Amino acid sequence: MASNENPGGVLHRRTVFMQVMRRKTLESGFFTTAEIAEETEVPRSTAQDWVNRLLQEGCIFVKEEQRGRSPAHYASRSALPQTTCRRIFTTVSGGYAEIFHECLSSGCAGFCEYHHRNAGGAALYVSRDGLIFREIAKIDEARPLDLEHAAVGLQNVTLDGTDVVQTITSVYGGPSYSLSSMMGMAAGVKNVEISAGNGLMTGKVRTPALIPVTVGIDDTDRKGCGGATFALANALFKAVTESKTAIGIRHQVAALSQDIEEKTAGNSCSFLEFAAEPDKLEDLIAQVCRFVGDESVSDDWGVAVYTGIFVPKKMEEMAAAIRYHRVSLDDVVRTAEECGIRTFGGRGIIGAVAAVCLKNQPQHVLLDNRVPMK
Repeated sequence: MASNENPGGVLHRRTVFMQVMRRKTLESGFFTTAEIAEETEVPRSTAQDWVNRLLQEGCIFVKEEQRGRSPAHYASRSALPQTTCRRIFTTVSGGYAEIFHECLSSGCAGFCEYHHRNAGGAALYVSRDGLIFREIAKIDEARPLDLEHAAVGLQNVTLDGTDVVQTITSVYGGPSYSLSSMMGMAAGVKNVEISAGNGLMTGKVRTPALIPVTVGIDDTDRKGCGGATFALANALFKAVTESKTAIGIRHQVAALSQDIEEKTAGNSCSFLEFAAEPDKLEDLIAQVCRFVGDESVSDDWGVAVYTGIFVPKKMEEMAAAIRYHRVSLDDVVRTAEECGIRTFGGRGIIGAVAAVCLKNQPQHVLLDNRVPMK
């Protein structure tokens, strides 16, 4: 670029070149120097000068290096998101791993849910809750993928020390771009190792092994004194997430027996799901109990905490009983202790334990206790 070009002219031409580069990136996913030269009606050498300058500034990047007669492909960083994968994290318990992909786009979350389910492979259960796509796999149990009817899937999950390594395989195109260029930038991901061949791309995505924590809450309100358990639970979810004690996954409401005389308006309980670092579990439990005790308008509040992916059959049976009729507090506490569920507080422990034990149920079951549990 000529050194005597006036500053105003340089800024104007920079804007022109950037606009063309953004448009070409949005239209085709990339651009070449020759295309920029043609669009801006400048010599190819001038276009290359601008490409080099904007590369150095970090405004564009090399998407594909030059190969033989095939020119280099570039893309504008401002036209493409750095990543649509907001966060990827995993929990581990009892020989199983649950993988969470938190997306910035419901379209991307829906795409992954659909294709991972159709691909089969190591994914035993696949679901989606808003912007979070989640799947459960047995550790060290690789199974073949069906990539004739799906574009991407989970091939295997292993443990490497305190890390979870999930092996994802995709066909070339959008899924492989996400795997190679986006997942490594998601919060929670340590690194992604990429390999390619035979028309497929494979990535080994490494994340820390976290603990699954389900917190059940009930009886934080009282007749004539206001309060609502669902509102307190939602506030607690926000407080824990913002304090970074744990990663918040979801808040759900569940309906219990409507024939309990002392119930408030709807006799509903709540459960919260978190993913916690092992050494922060006790801090999380302390924070939960302190928050519920401080904010509850009832002295009967109860909290239950479970650190597993699947609910024991005995506890599902207990939850089913609580959904339909009165169960004694002593029976609930004793059964909970036998199954590794920790309880805190008073009479609300009954509903809190039921809430924890309903964590694997679909929403229509949670909200209508007339519907049998799955």
